[in-house]
Amino acid sequence: MRLEDISSNTNIIAFRKVRSLSDFIFGNEITNLFFNDKSNCKIERSKKTKKIKFIYHNNNLLFILRPTSGYYALTLYSAQKIIDHIPPPKLRAIVQNDVSEFIKKGRNVFCKHLIKIDENLRPNDEVIVVNENDKLLGIGKLKLPVEYLLSFDKGVGIKIRKGNK
Repeated sequence: MRLEDISSNTNIIAFRKVRSLSDFIFGNEITNLFFNDKSNCKIERSKKTKKIKFIYHNNNLLFILRPTSGYYALTLYSAQKIIDHIPPPKLRAIVQNDVSEFIKKGRNVFCKHLIKIDENLRPNDEVIVVNENDKLLGIGKLKLPVEYLLSFDKGVGIKIRKGNK
């Protein structure tokens, strides 16, 4: 696989696809954060299918395109950029400080440890897990609707995919 510059004329359609999918999944605010200047973006395609597989921003892995759902998976780099530029609770789940070390190691978030969460998230959405000080702990997938997460005292609410060790 090789990186392709997304700003070339042959990749204008790919850039439009990347932007429109980002708009659909994350909203305009986050799309503008990452894809305002297409000269910073590169894509990597699958050898067999020639479909977009990875998206890079300033030579850092930004998103992974999930082949099963067609959605983007966040990386620690993209999560940190969102934390740095967009105010909470957008795409975030805020947990108690005392469970921070467990989540950094990749442990799941239990409902009872949640303090606040973005109300616009739906089950299976990508979520950034932060502590009360807005420090990145990990990225994961929401398992339940938000209203249940905040009302339950037991059970896993967010399955952590990658901890911020």
